[in-house]
Amino acid sequence: MRIGDLATAGGVTAKTIRYYEQAGLMPPPPRTPGGYRDYPPSAESRLAFIRDAQHAGLTLAEIGGVLALRDSGEAPCEHVTALIDQHLEELDRRMAELHKTRTALRELAQRAAETDFATCSEAGICSIFSASFAREPGGTSTA
Repeated sequence: MRIGDLATAGGVTAKTIRYYEQAGLMPPPPRTPGGYRDYPPSAESRLAFIRDAQHAGLTLAEIGGVLALRDSGEAPCEHVTALIDQHLEELDRRMAELHKTRTALRELAQRAAETDFATCSEAGICSIFSASFAREPGGTSTA
């Protein structure tokens, strides 16, 4: 299978496939006598795995680790499970941070709606933020 056909089947560009080869994610295929890449049928499922793993949030380095395990004859499912758990923990942490930020921004939006802009310059740089810093111990904001 030529690179264009593989790209079409995998929903990526030929440039992406060449990049995956350079990064070691796709093994270099044999070449035709004319010098064209000639991918085996297994390249299509490998490319689909790379794409699916990326959509799930795995980095190319993590994907490379999974593929290296598979290429060495080991079943990578335990490793993949650990990666998924790590990504879920990180996602939960980021979501908690985003929730705190959203709460802080809603409070600031409410304060902004109640602010008299004519007196804003009397409170330092911006009274909307000045009020939030005044409420926090040590003059720091939690947002």
